[in-house]
Amino acid sequence: MPSPYRAIFSAPGSREFSAAGFFGRMPLSMMGIGVVTMISQLTGGYGLAGALSATLAMSAAVCGPQVSRLVDRYGQRRVLRPVTLVAVAAVAGLLICAQQGAPEWTLFVFSVGAGCVPSVGSMVRSRWAEIYRGSSRDLHTAYAWESIVDGVCFIFGPIISIGLSTAWFPEAGPLIAAGFLLVGVFWLTAQRATEPVPHPKSQQTGGSALRSRGLQVLVATFVATGAIFGGVDVVTVAFAEERGHKAAASLVLAVYALGSCLAGAVFGLLHVKGDPGTRWLVGVCAMAVSMIPLLLAGNLPLLAVALFVAGLAIAPTMVTTMALVEAHVPRTKLTEGMTWTSTGLAVGVALGSSAAGWVVDAAGAKAGYAVPVVAGALAAAVAVLGYRRLAGPAATGGRGEDDRHLRTDDDERVA
Repeated sequence: MPSPYRAIFSAPGSREFSAAGFFGRMPLSMMGIGVVTMISQLTGGYGLAGALSATLAMSAAVCGPQVSRLVDRYGQRRVLRPVTLVAVAAVAGLLICAQQGAPEWTLFVFSVGAGCVPSVGSMVRSRWAEIYRGSSRDLHTAYAWESIVDGVCFIFGPIISIGLSTAWFPEAGPLIAAGFLLVGVFWLTAQRATEPVPHPKSQQTGGSALRSRGLQVLVATFVATGAIFGGVDVVTVAFAEERGHKAAASLVLAVYALGSCLAGAVFGLLHVKGDPGTRWLVGVCAMAVSMIPLLLAGNLPLLAVALFVAGLAIAPTMVTTMALVEAHVPRTKLTEGMTWTSTGLAVGVALGSSAAGWVVDAAGAKAGYAVPVVAGALAAAVAVLGYRRLAGPAATGGRGEDDRHLRTDDDERVA
């Protein structure tokens, strides 16, 4: 492991909570694509599959920030365990209804419950932020490491999910995803020493973290970015099936994640300088441009190459996003703030996967790649229009308002 990564893992407990976070995040790359594969296997179509995947993502978008707000207030262990049990029970109901051919409305009901999955990535990143607060270099490396973990999840997650659902039985992918979630969350929350100290309601001011104008720009842009990811996932499965190699979709999507993973590893070794807002804008625009070659790919090898190149822009942009969230959101709402970016992605995934499913059914898989192309253009437009809110320091000095409030409370207690 290169020295900057070795250095961050010198903190006690860091290896353990990062490993637990890996397992807890696997469902992020497995559940949606697993449901798409399962339903397409059982019904032969992608319209319902895309709609259910969108329902999962929308449910996560609605519930995720609320769960994280409770985590900031009461702590990870008290909140995450019961929420995870609810989500796993809902996944079980979804799989049973799908296997038994229950009415479609039951699938949507259980998809809503299955989407109540906590943002494990935000929980892990908030632990890093607690350990390395005040050390921007170490925090940059830690966020880069977590982007690598995200990339590894997206390399192996689709392979496991699609592979099991096509080679074993249709419900296998979502079933294993639920198992990963259960193991990851309970392992993570068993580690109390590195759990961030909760901030009771009396210490929090200003309402939701989303009141930050900088965070609003990040979330809005990530809605369009999520549509890129959701569209690519659904269309790639359909593209591979049209060419008689549906199982190969997992390998192609893994190449997409591999590009992101490698770029994140290199980015974490760099001592970046300059305005992070500018780096973020360049990254978003690069992701948008990289979608155009997908329309020209006529076979799976060319598609894999195009997706690998497209993946190179993802991790550096995500790392910079976390740094911007940390700068623009009060410390007492950091987990919620990080989750809002995941929420933006989830909403976008819902919209992108749903739109892609309908386009594929109506016009074929190759036409479906117009969805991520349009989504990329929207992401770049929103990023350009909102860039001024992110350029330079936050209006409150990052976490200024809440930190001043907490210092005042501490001064009063000392007095």
